[in-house]
Amino acid sequence: MVFSETGYKDKVFFPKSGITKRELIQYYERIAPFMLPYLIDRPLTLHRFPDGIAQKGFFQKHASDYFPDWIKTVKIKKKDGWVNHVLCNDQDTLTYLAYQGTISFHITLSRLGKLDYPDRLIFDLDPSGNDFEQVMNGAQVLRKLLGETLNLPTYFMLTGSKGVHVVVPLMCVENFDEVRAFTKQIAFYLAEKYPKDFTIAMRKDQRQGRLFIDYLRNSYAQTAICPFSVRAFENAPIALPVSWAELQVIKNSQAFTIKSIFKRIMKVEDPWKDFQQNAVILSSPKKKMQNLIGTED
Repeated sequence: MVFSETGYKDKVFFPKSGITKRELIQYYERIAPFMLPYLIDRPLTLHRFPDGIAQKGFFQKHASDYFPDWIKTVKIKKKDGWVNHVLCNDQDTLTYLAYQGTISFHITLSRLGKLDYPDRLIFDLDPSGNDFEQVMNGAQVLRKLLGETLNLPTYFMLTGSKGVHVVVPLMCVENFDEVRAFTKQIAFYLAEKYPKDFTIAMRKDQRQGRLFIDYLRNSYAQTAICPFSVRAFENAPIALPVSWAELQVIKNSQAFTIKSIFKRIMKVEDPWKDFQQNAVILSSPKKKMQNLIGTED
């Protein structure tokens, strides 16, 4: 897809690091083969910055009227009506949305056809400040609980912001209410077992320096940052799936940027290559979690 260069050739989107709109578009053109598998058939929320990150951006769920007809959309029911979400199933759409100033792409946890049934659950480990060591300590505890105690396949992603997503692939058997109840149980369990380390308080002024274990995005119509999406911070960091071994030597969630990612891709095997093949049903982990809570009461 070729767009006119007028209006974006020299526009700087990341002022301190000097990264231009052109470079953002070129990144999304090049990353498309890696990113599209995570985007296809998922309703999008776009985080747009038409004038770059120096200006306030906005989140967009409803497709703009001026988007061309070849941009696919889907109407999704919400409480008080419908939202006409954009779908990004091809490179041309990805490039066009970047041209429109979309820096970050947020995806639903389910796909068309089974929108009520997530194909993953996510815990977002969000530090109170910028303490990545705190995030790593929390990830270690959560990994042990999920992987060793509950026997769940566990995957990790740098958010490109401050934290880490801990992700479990699902077989789309449980609906969002069931998955959210399970993740809430885990979050409450950790907050009670390690009250000095974890919190479930949404408000930052109530966290008292503890790590926020966010389970709330495991709900219908909630979203998570898409793997390989750029984040609206200087140097254009990206959200990146990583292995546990790799995560242990990484110093912060913004470790990879649009300028460094391709060198890393060439050297490191995809740590999520078997993600969907390892999808699970939660019936057994639910029983194990209930037994664990009962044992410690």
